[in-house]
Amino acid sequence: MVPDATFTSYYGRPVVKASPWQADIPAYLFLGGLAGGSSLLAAGADLTGRPALRRASRLGAAGAISLSFAALVHDLGRPSRFINMLRVAKLTSPMSVGTWILSAYGPAAGLAGAAELAPAIANRLPALARSLSWAGRPAGLAAAAAGPAVASYTAALLADTATPVWSGARRELPFVFAGSAAAAAGGWGMLCAPPDQAGPARRLAVAGALTELAAERVLDSSLGMVAEPLRQGSAGVLMRASTALTAAGALGALVGRRSRLVSGVAGAALLAGSACTRFGIFEAGQASARDPRYTVVPQRARIERGESAGG
Repeated sequence: MVPDATFTSYYGRPVVKASPWQADIPAYLFLGGLAGGSSLLAAGADLTGRPALRRASRLGAAGAISLSFAALVHDLGRPSRFINMLRVAKLTSPMSVGTWILSAYGPAAGLAGAAELAPAIANRLPALARSLSWAGRPAGLAAAAAGPAVASYTAALLADTATPVWSGARRELPFVFAGSAAAAAGGWGMLCAPPDQAGPARRLAVAGALTELAAERVLDSSLGMVAEPLRQGSAGVLMRASTALTAAGALGALVGRRSRLVSGVAGAALLAGSACTRFGIFEAGQASARDPRYTVVPQRARIERGESAGG
């Protein structure tokens, strides 16, 4: 009897090449999500008369997107490479679309954050302070309009690769990233704003946490055996930590409505959980690319189901 065929690859070498990205990229993913969600929360706080929450969210968004840009440029090697990507606009390229989204969002978020510093410079530079105060709301609304795209376009950026975990999760990953961004932004608002103004942040945090946890469950079941890297090694540790921190943060948001201490601890847990999600998914993708089994076995299964004609 001829034994059943098993997967093979050329001398056991990977079929697809793992991305050359380092820790800069998952940090960029997390910070971009935090910035986009915070801008959306800041606009709501501005329109509903919550100045402390508006201030915390605007400054958080400006700081996060600045650090996100720094991480991206560090990975690219030099700033001119980011500028070079603005020479074209290609709608079929997540990288090109993302570059333009960031270019539109960054100045708006930065200007909205700078507007929160106007009172501090009013005595020395009154004209500049008045200009910043006037521009704060329009810039904040513009940043909020682009915020959801900033928070979720990175999911398309990962899914557009041949990396098994990322490409296999192309339907669920945007929901995971959007929920994670909302949880992080809500957590930041809970951490920095007083409880009497942090109501929208708590609601956003709970909604984001529930969305993220539900989407991760669907993602895990839809990937089949390709989900193994999400449960093993450093990625598995990060994903389990993400689930525990996100669930604990959402619970703290519900029970700690009047306690500044409980709200702060819950907000910090949500921020840490969101970061663990991005780093965990990144590490799982890299692990799946290095093991040829996660490329060959699903491909053969698709051929048997008639979904593909082969490599």
